[in-house]
Amino acid sequence: MAKKVYFAGSIRGGRVDADLYRRIIAYIQRTDVVLTEHVGHSNLSLTEQGRDRDARIYDQDTAWLRESDLLIGECTCPSLGVGYELAYAEHRGIPCHIFYDRSKAQLSAMLTGNPYFHIHPYEREENIYPLLDQILGQ
Repeated sequence: MAKKVYFAGSIRGGRVDADLYRRIIAYIQRTDVVLTEHVGHSNLSLTEQGRDRDARIYDQDTAWLRESDLLIGECTCPSLGVGYELAYAEHRGIPCHIFYDRSKAQLSAMLTGNPYFHIHPYEREENIYPLLDQILGQ
């Protein structure tokens, strides 16, 4: 049965890895459902959109988190929102897998020091996909 995956990646924190997000999302979608496929789109708004609009984004994202079977996050580009999503998922007992390019970033000790999170450092994009196969049970 297809899993519902919440993919987390930086939006307002920076879009330098948006193309990578798009490729990872497409890979996951070969077998499973990505509830947040928009994270891979290149035309997302990077600015606050007002309290009401941002509240709708919060409501939708937390609803997707509650519906998800697991969270897969690409955390090379730091993001307050992704950090919040990870904490929300942990609080709800949703398995969390964090990927990051160790040649470009260091994760916060709040992530690496937390045994709840499954941390997957990589150095080349092609290293991500076999790990995704294992996580998704392929």
